[in-house]
Amino acid sequence: MSDTLPGTTLPDDNHDRPGGLPCTVTPCFGARLVQEGNRLHYLADRAGIRGLFSDADAYHLDQAFPLLMKQLELMLTSGELNPRHQHTVTLYAKGLTCKADTLSSCGYVYLAVYPTPEMKN
Repeated sequence: MSDTLPGTTLPDDNHDRPGGLPCTVTPCFGARLVQEGNRLHYLADRAGIRGLFSDADAYHLDQAFPLLMKQLELMLTSGELNPRHQHTVTLYAKGLTCKADTLSSCGYVYLAVYPTPEMKN
């Protein structure tokens, strides 16, 4: 069994996303957002993608990411996300699932965004 993603030289593990929440779903976008009060800052060098998003999912991620950031900021304001307490929240937008948690880090919000699995009937 190969330890690289097909068609790439990237390792097939959860260590190629610096700082994102661990995620077993592929593809997955992971990031460590910097928290300043109730504001979140995205730093590209603290984010990465594992696997390959379809063109449609990549487009939806591009559209949904600012909305997800705003929702996470509102959760910080309301206390649902708390920098002193570990608690994972789940958001859904544009066919994507976003899981986020401060991991009690007092300064960061870690997230993983991936296509929402289709429900089988």
